Amino acid sequence: MFDLDAGTQMVILFFVLLFLRVPVAFALGLSAVYAMWAIGFGLDMAGDLIASGIAKFSLLAIPFFILAGTLMGSLGIAERMIAFFRILVGGLPGGMGLVGTVVCLFWGAVSGSGPASVAAIGPLIVRGMAEDGYPRAFAAGLVCAGAGLSIVIPPSIGLVIYGVIAETSISDLFTAAIIPGLVMGLLMLVALPFVPKVDAHEMPPSLERLMPQAFSELPYGRRLWRSFLHSFWGLMTPLVILGGIYSGIFTPTEAAIVATVYALFVGGLVYRTLSFATLYEALSAAAASSAVVMLVVAYASLFGWVVTVDDLIGKYSTVLLGLSDQQWVILIVIMLILLIAGMFMDAITIMFITLPIFLPVMRELGWDPVWFGVLVMVNLAIGLFTPPVGINLYVAANMTSLPLEKIARGAVPFLITSLIGLILIAAFPGLSSVLVEVLK
Repeated sequence: MFDLDAGTQMVILFFVLLFLRVPVAFALGLSAVYAMWAIGFGLDMAGDLIASGIAKFSLLAIPFFILAGTLMGSLGIAERMIAFFRILVGGLPGGMGLVGTVVCLFWGAVSGSGPASVAAIGPLIVRGMAEDGYPRAFAAGLVCAGAGLSIVIPPSIGLVIYGVIAETSISDLFTAAIIPGLVMGLLMLVALPFVPKVDAHEMPPSLERLMPQAFSELPYGRRLWRSFLHSFWGLMTPLVILGGIYSGIFTPTEAAIVATVYALFVGGLVYRTLSFATLYEALSAAAASSAVVMLVVAYASLFGWVVTVDDLIGKYSTVLLGLSDQQWVILIVIMLILLIAGMFMDAITIMFITLPIFLPVMRELGWDPVWFGVLVMVNLAIGLFTPPVGINLYVAANMTSLPLEKIARGAVPFLITSLIGLILIAAFPGLSSVLVEVLK
């Protein structure tokens, strides 16, 4: 090992620490500090490098989007939204499975984080699908896969980080991800007819509790209208966030703050579900989630600095470019690396480790950085529900008390449809570029 250059030693040490179950952030930091010592740089530089790595205005979007999603889950906004979609499309083939998919896509335009989406809407969707006759493991698998699309559907925390690393327009990335995210969601629906349903409730108890007064006896149009009014302010959330971004009223980072203020407004003045206890719990949960993400970002910036200084970018990107004269071969290799990495690491860590190597290859081959960013996000979204370390699976297992293995099996149909979607987005870059061109 010690005959290798310091940067390669750092990479090996990082994976050894992961194998020893050292938390990802600390594995990044410890391996980077070791490499700095091996190269001969003073460790007193580490503090400045970490500070400069997180002192980026765009990264403020991360804690605020997490807080906005947490607030909307705890203030009852998500529950009202699910009730509306349940009435709107719940009677179509697929029933609550269709509702769960639609809500996951819709919630992706609120949260921006896969695990946060599982925690916020997962219990409601799993309960509703169970009432509709779906096996709970399959329902949990759908939530894991659908919530994974939160890092594809804008506003996406993953796209914010990609935009910062790749120095690419975050607004363009958000626009480009809309159609691929919808394609991935539509493909999820393909799996629904193949799951046998049993013991479906004629009138789900959760709807009876949320909307009593002989709600089930009302005509469909009146039920839908009452549900729409009941959930109106929550349904306006994506319109406020994305409408403000695309109209140029505020930046994606400012949109995260607007989303948080909007959630507080709706919960406090409209639905009146906001209390000091609820606010404290939401702030605590969002702070814990944000701290984990930002700690990874901080130590990953140190790791990335060593990668640059020791010229690992040049060495490894040269190896990639030398694999074949065919661009599609190199693209397949990159996607396989991302898919395999997604089985063992979280999306943010993967981006900070791999993008410094992949981006020079992308530029050398003349690929569109916006399309490539969307493709990276789709790969990483699949990793969020792929064992053994798919983080969405762990959140769902904790939420449902089901064994992780059962949820992973329930997610297999969505893994297959997601891989089909990944191939389509890779093969047809126009899916990512068409809206960007239209809105320019």
